[in-house]
Amino acid sequence: MGREPGAGGGGSGIGGAMNLELLESFGQNYPEEADGTLDCISMALTCTFNRWGTLLAVGCNDGRIVIWDFLTRGIAKIISAHIHPVCSLCWSRDGHKLVSASTDNIVSQWDVLSGDCDQRFRFPSPILKVQYHPRDQNRVLVCPMKSAPVMLTLSDSKHVVLPVDDDSDLNVVASFDRRGEYIYTGNAKGKILVLKTDTQDLVASFRVTTGTSNTTAIKSIEFARKGSCFLINTADRIIRVYDGREILTCGRDGEPEPMQKLQDLVNRTPWKKCCFSGDGEYIVAGSARQHALYIWEKSIGNLVKILHGTRGELLLDVAWHPVRPIIASISSGVVSIWAQNQVENWSAFAPDFKELDENVEYEERESEFDIEDEDKSEPEQTGADAAEDEEVDVTSVDPIAAFCSSDEELEDSKALLYLPIAPEVEDPEENPYGPPPDAVQSSLTDEGLGSEKKRQSSSDGPQAPKKKPKTTNIELQGVPNDEVHPLLGVKGDGKSKKKQAGRPKGSKGKDKDSPFKPKLYKGDRGSLPLEGAAKGKVQAELGQPLPAGGAISELL
Repeated sequence: MGREPGAGGGGSGIGGAMNLELLESFGQNYPEEADGTLDCISMALTCTFNRWGTLLAVGCNDGRIVIWDFLTRGIAKIISAHIHPVCSLCWSRDGHKLVSASTDNIVSQWDVLSGDCDQRFRFPSPILKVQYHPRDQNRVLVCPMKSAPVMLTLSDSKHVVLPVDDDSDLNVVASFDRRGEYIYTGNAKGKILVLKTDTQDLVASFRVTTGTSNTTAIKSIEFARKGSCFLINTADRIIRVYDGREILTCGRDGEPEPMQKLQDLVNRTPWKKCCFSGDGEYIVAGSARQHALYIWEKSIGNLVKILHGTRGELLLDVAWHPVRPIIASISSGVVSIWAQNQVENWSAFAPDFKELDENVEYEERESEFDIEDEDKSEPEQTGADAAEDEEVDVTSVDPIAAFCSSDEELEDSKALLYLPIAPEVEDPEENPYGPPPDAVQSSLTDEGLGSEKKRQSSSDGPQAPKKKPKTTNIELQGVPNDEVHPLLGVKGDGKSKKKQAGRPKGSKGKDKDSPFKPKLYKGDRGSLPLEGAAKGKVQAELGQPLPAGGAISELL
């Protein structure tokens, strides 16, 4: 789809990683035009790149997670993850795990290679965001609606509720900093708290104000992959960029000044999603009103590009590729790719190649075609001889700088950059010499996923390949359990109607005051007692009451 996969800046296919060294390009490092779309069949809602930009995970309206191989622009894997729409996704550092949240308040961890669910957590209110600790994939930060952020420890299924500034204001967003040493939280009154991740101690705080003493709600906090900068997207439609080191220096109740204030002064555009470029030099913000992407240069604060999508579409998510000038945006259920315009430059093929506008008569040098060049000077010969004697190391592989953090020298050897795709055998009985299909299946799961299973069994105890994942209920005090996820409440994008038509069974039990209930069962009141009877039947079989919410949908 679109142009050749590597179109975003030098090299395609396997050579893409090798050419990363050349990507310090001689020009601007941001996308300029549309470069095709990725159609996930079902409606896409959220997307995120892995750490190397080789795989793109897309969360869909029907609960599936579609993983795209970004170099070939093909689907590498589909995980049937949830029953309800997927609203947030995050890759682990080594790329082997994915954590996802769906609109029925469930957070799940997935094994990317096998597609199996490792464990689940059920929250009382909808989840706005999930994020792995950047350096420790045993910890996950969860931001539930109308609740203080929660940090999960996956190994023992425990959780810690993070302290907040004001117990009456629980509209809190949170994010790990670049290395996970600190957690930054922001509330609806503009107060930012910086907590030490290990101890949850408050180390710094400040308030985002609009000019005078008026405060503005914090909508999101995003960190750059390189450097110490982060941005805060607030309700006053201004994106403020800060230096994390200055925040820590100012300490509690500090008054740090933002490095940049970015906004659309003409249209007063509110921002749906903001993020940094892979190198941290640019910032992209997606408009909440239309499919438009604004790109600023961080150092100067000037608007360098506006990318316009299809008119009348609403933007849902934006992600910048970790190492290339490529942006993925989602609107109307489709992932759009934005990249640089590729111009063929023939002079790149040879260092002394010149492009001519018209034919030029060439004057041959006296000794140009002689076997031995008489005019060659002596110093050049000695230099050439020296180069011949020098041994060139062609075996050892240098780490790619773009894939290493500033405090690392080597790449992660266990990293999952690509997904293997097994050929689909339609009729395995046609092979008379091979073992029976059941044996093939079991040996595949034992051998191909051996290392993964070992890792799982070491952390989760011994388990069969298809054992039902452990589900942990997270109890949060004082959190309302009748909230509806913002994704389901968006008007005019057609998702909510489609969702209700799809699988309504998971939303009963707790949505007593939900605005969707009348629509859900319109003209079909007879199904309600039936559904209740089904729930009672399952309860009777299990001999225990079911928790409210989507539990029955897992059992049926």
